[in-house]
Amino acid sequence: MEFRYLPMTDTDKKEMLKRIGVQDSDELFSDIPEGVRLKGDLEIKPPKNEYQLMKELTELAGKNINLKSHTSFLGAGVYDHYIPSIVDHVISRSEFYTAYTPYQPEISQGELQAIFEFQTMICELTGMDVANSSMYDGGTALAEAVNLSAGQTKKKKVLVSKAIHPESMAVIHSYVKGPGVEVIEIDHKDGKTDVKQLEEELDENTASVVVQYPNFFGQIEPLDEIRSIVDTQKKTMMITSSNPLSLGYLTPPGEFGADIVVGDAQVFGIPAQYGGPHCGYFATTKKLMRKVPGRLVGQTVDEEGRRGFVLTLQAREQHIRRDKATSNICSNQALNALASSVAMSSLGKQGLKKMAWMNIQKTSYLKKQLQKRGIEIVYDGPFFNEIVINLNQNIQEMNKELLTKGIIGGYDLGEVDENLNGCMLVAVTEIRTKEEMDTFVKEVGDLHD
Repeated sequence: MEFRYLPMTDTDKKEMLKRIGVQDSDELFSDIPEGVRLKGDLEIKPPKNEYQLMKELTELAGKNINLKSHTSFLGAGVYDHYIPSIVDHVISRSEFYTAYTPYQPEISQGELQAIFEFQTMICELTGMDVANSSMYDGGTALAEAVNLSAGQTKKKKVLVSKAIHPESMAVIHSYVKGPGVEVIEIDHKDGKTDVKQLEEELDENTASVVVQYPNFFGQIEPLDEIRSIVDTQKKTMMITSSNPLSLGYLTPPGEFGADIVVGDAQVFGIPAQYGGPHCGYFATTKKLMRKVPGRLVGQTVDEEGRRGFVLTLQAREQHIRRDKATSNICSNQALNALASSVAMSSLGKQGLKKMAWMNIQKTSYLKKQLQKRGIEIVYDGPFFNEIVINLNQNIQEMNKELLTKGIIGGYDLGEVDENLNGCMLVAVTEIRTKEEMDTFVKEVGDLHD
């Protein structure tokens, strides 16, 4: 056989046409006007057999630069972290790999328990009361939080820090068009949210204030100061987007009084894989539990007192009237949530804290070595695994040169802020070695000189 799957034969076609009562394909499509029918064949290459096709695709894939062939210092929302080998073994099991939505708890206990554990660990990391069973990614989770705040407070203005991920900002602007929420962007100063401008823009019509912690530039936002500003207005919420790995070391947003904490769990057990799919998380207070998008898994007991799990809350459009739905998000990222759960369980509490600490320490080492080469560090506040360096050069051209040295360079910040032309956002994770960092410093330093 030349093909992986059995093709449809001419005999199969005849039998199907006979069964539905038509003579041929022309009769089957007779209701379609002649003027819009395709005449002739599609202008595509003829099909190849399975062996030839696999050979061609393998050759094409071999041209890609990947994290095995190159050392990456590119972060900006997608990171190259250690993934315990057990993660792939667990998520490759067919009972997890093929699962979709656990509507029938009696046959979905494994899936439901895995999601329940994910929710529990997210609550412990963020310091919040409840977390849902995951969302598409961090950007959509943040936009959902913005809309929730507007719906809950009945206010139509949100203040969003420009120090959040620019792609998350774009998602927010898309999401708020429906409910008609006004987005006021707050500038950043010295790499952090301009709290003075935030204070000036905050008023009785503000539904929420949105910050990222650590922010897009890797800087640690002063959540206690921002919370005190937010508290000057009644009902206004504080929404925080957080890298969950950083919360293994940093004080969780819940301890600063955050109302909603969201983020992306890609840092736990999920490969970079061209930017997705990922796994968003959404954690909040018990007060807002019934407004959370998606679903929540709860723990219960059966008639015989045995521990069990069920879908407790499902505030989405399939289960309630559309005008009452919290969100149109219809699915969670169950397989990726499982990967994150397995990764967090494998690392353990102390391992996760050590992993976060290593990100800080290794970034600090790289920062010092770059400074020794005379490279300017743009923001000098407390940071987590990312720093901004000023090279005063075309970053795209520099990154092309770095690729020839086996290095994936940092993010070109000139693409999102013209004031940062010539600046690079550099990420360092726990798996970067001293040799890799020293090589990066040498190559960047040589290009800079």
